[in-house]
Amino acid sequence: MNIANRLTVLRIFLTFVFMAFLFVHGLWAKVISLAIFLFAALSDYLDGRIARKRNMFTDFGKLMDPIADKILVLAAFSAFVQMQLVDAWMLMIIVAREILITSLRLFALNKGKVLAASKAGKHKTVSQMLVILFILGFIVFKEVMLTFYTWNPDGERLFRQGIYFLMIVTVTLTLYSGLFYLWQNRRIITKL
Repeated sequence: MNIANRLTVLRIFLTFVFMAFLFVHGLWAKVISLAIFLFAALSDYLDGRIARKRNMFTDFGKLMDPIADKILVLAAFSAFVQMQLVDAWMLMIIVAREILITSLRLFALNKGKVLAASKAGKHKTVSQMLVILFILGFIVFKEVMLTFYTWNPDGERLFRQGIYFLMIVTVTLTLYSGLFYLWQNRRIITKL
């Protein structure tokens, strides 16, 4: 297993560590959770860069890199739904898109074809990770305020409106990337 693939596997492991700290009470747990997510998100960039630079493309990487991203992103959004920061319908659209595209990729793999992630899908993943970082930043900021100062309900309302707007953009990009992926692979799909 090459280094790019090891980073992909590490990202899956880090998802569980990130989630564990996210649900621990206290400021430092939230800061650690944010740091772990940031490192995991950067590992996505690094494994792709290393694979391109060293020509380490493997079928494992083509399949597992997007799956590792999905595990990380869906875990975070699921946690945010539980924390009542993201609406459940938004998560359902994201999950439905991921299930559809991943099922298609696995079906194609079963037929001997490897469908790589598209650029639109990569942009979707980046947008999702940026929204998650914004939400985690909000959680950390709120913990700082609750620990050292007082928390203003007006600030909460403003952050929640920002989260809602960013999630609308992210859900739109998620839908677009899914439809684009299906269109881009339509010839392969019809032959399966």
